[in-house]
Amino acid sequence: MSPVAGTIETYEVLREVSPYGYFLDAGDQDVLLHYTELTHEIKPGDDVEVFIFYDTEDRLAATMKKPYLTLGEMAKLVVADVHPRLGCFLEMGLGRQLLLPIRELPELKELRPQVGDSVFVVMEHDKQGRLRAKLAGEQELSRHAFSAPVSWLNQWFKATVYRPLQMGTFVIVDGGVVGLGVIGMIHSSERLNLLRLGEEVEVRVSHIREDGRVNLSMAQRKEVGRDMDSERILTFLKERPAGGMPYSDATPPDIIKQRFGISKSAFKRALGKLMKEGLVTQKENWTYLAKSDSEKQENSTES
Repeated sequence: MSPVAGTIETYEVLREVSPYGYFLDAGDQDVLLHYTELTHEIKPGDDVEVFIFYDTEDRLAATMKKPYLTLGEMAKLVVADVHPRLGCFLEMGLGRQLLLPIRELPELKELRPQVGDSVFVVMEHDKQGRLRAKLAGEQELSRHAFSAPVSWLNQWFKATVYRPLQMGTFVIVDGGVVGLGVIGMIHSSERLNLLRLGEEVEVRVSHIREDGRVNLSMAQRKEVGRDMDSERILTFLKERPAGGMPYSDATPPDIIKQRFGISKSAFKRALGKLMKEGLVTQKENWTYLAKSDSEKQENSTES
């Protein structure tokens, strides 16, 4: 039986051939275990456990180093390099990399992984039998995911994007020592910007579904977020000349988002809180710091 790339096998060491390494008895053919692929000393007659792969000259070879995944297995791998035409090269624990082909990546370039991102992939063969990666989908991920405990509600976690879409972003919420994690979605209205494949983000569990999956947000709860936004707007006004700014309830959402990094509805909630507390006033689409009683008295005295 011929050796298969991507598998871990145990073979007998047949002979040593300097300056290359050791040849292993792999049944139908001998496979080279290069000196650089050793993890400890061996000799002819020993049985060694090795991982089978194709070398740079497309020849089957062996290594005693342990990969992060084998053929058919899923793992979360770090993006080591990005090629504009070929795809992403992923670290697989052997000092060499695994290709995630360009056809596996989102069409929109802004959604493609960057160096340092991590992607969930499955190891497979291409048509020539060489090793490559494919993105793990719902079927593979759900086998390893677990249901979110009720204690997760409104808690913050790290999550990794596995499927970026315009209408929402699907992620795996980090499960820590418990396991892979929980499958979740960030609706487009609950994220601050488009998120790319493999990006790690901070998320809050806003709802735990009956199936154990979660709905997520990148924003604080409304009441917490409103307080934080109010404080940010108040600080901004205090730093402005005459305590005024050309932003109000009538300001377009895109300008609010660009200037304050929050949605129009969040901006209106924060302004409403400040106005209710008597800290700001609005006039002709401008917002001003409210004058204190002493300032009002001074103005009336001057007039």
